[in-house]
Amino acid sequence: MSDSIWGYQPTTGHAAGTDLIGYKVEATDGSIGKVDKHSDEVHSSYLVVDTGVWIFGKHVLLPAGTVTTIDQAEKKIYVALTKD
Repeated sequence: MSDSIWGYQPTTGHAAGTDLIGYKVEATDGSIGKVDKHSDEVHSSYLVVDTGVWIFGKHVLLPAGTVTTIDQAEKKIYVALTKD
């Protein structure tokens, strides 16, 4: 449980130690890429998303607090952000 932007909220369905590399990341307005790296460190959890061809294939750092849901079956992570 976390009150910080750098921690997963308890409602996301995240289990510490789960390997999220390769999961698709979905913004509120569509897909933004796949998880390239991630951290479960307390008070510094994050996802590094490879955006592929979107914005010329950059890597974007997303704080874990932006994650709304993790769908283990579909291997998708939903974030409360837009592509911008």
